[in-house]
Amino acid sequence: MDTTVIESSEFIKVLSDGSVERFIPLTAPASLNLYNGYKCKDVTIDPLKPITARMFIPSTAVAAATLPVLVYFHGGGFCIGSTTWLGYHHFLGDLSATSESIVLSVDYRLAPENKLPIAYEDCYASLIWLTQTAESWLRNADLSRVFLSGDSAGGNIAHQVAIRAIRDKKCPVRIVGVIPIHPYFGSEKRTELEMRQGSSEDVKSNDMFWRLSIPEGVNRDYEGCNLEHMEVSVPEWSRFPNVLVFVAGLDFLKERGVAYAEFLKEKGVKEVRLMETKDEKHVFHVFRPDSESTRLLQKQLKEFMYNI
Repeated sequence: MDTTVIESSEFIKVLSDGSVERFIPLTAPASLNLYNGYKCKDVTIDPLKPITARMFIPSTAVAAATLPVLVYFHGGGFCIGSTTWLGYHHFLGDLSATSESIVLSVDYRLAPENKLPIAYEDCYASLIWLTQTAESWLRNADLSRVFLSGDSAGGNIAHQVAIRAIRDKKCPVRIVGVIPIHPYFGSEKRTELEMRQGSSEDVKSNDMFWRLSIPEGVNRDYEGCNLEHMEVSVPEWSRFPNVLVFVAGLDFLKERGVAYAEFLKEKGVKEVRLMETKDEKHVFHVFRPDSESTRLLQKQLKEFMYNI
């Protein structure tokens, strides 16, 4: 039986037999050797699903009494991406050293094989794992100071995991901050940038990733996509953590990030900050982890983590 390509971009191809081919960039292995002020290793969150993660720990962990924990969710439209990608590896390792925090970077299951809300569920499972594992690198972890972060689709996931933590009265960790970087939301209604002349290729790619990731039978007004359709109560919003939203000046999704920050303010979230990186594109920190803009972003992340 012949197979045909039913969805395609430079990053992913979905074939009619259900198989998926993904773009795989350069990757980096985990290493227990100290490098640039950090070391890292791969861990298993759930071997049956499977859910894995890469953990980064700074050299200061030897002397520090306790360290905050930053749980990071990679981007990729819910369909591609991995904590092993070279850009993520270097960005998060350097962030661990800069912010003097333990970073847990989660590899959740990807769509279209695993459509939403599976990514949300996998990533929430990583919070439970933090308290149930015998992982020695967590002996200095302060689980009353946990931050959720991620870029693009990972920023969307950070929001959803925060909501789950609020609703789970038995959540074993305390989320004190949510830090979405260029968060990925959407709706059936187009933004001005999406309707702008010259945006057709971005819109086409954007539509494809949402089509592949949202549940069957729904559109981009799905609650995991459209902020206005998220059913969250007033008491739940009152318990939402402090938020720092990063947007990039040249990002096709900048309007979505700004709208997210405004949405949280309207819902009464106690502290919402918006930080724009001028003259940079979507997830620049992954493509250029050694750039001056990335170093500044890491510094701003650290300042937020230590001043709330």
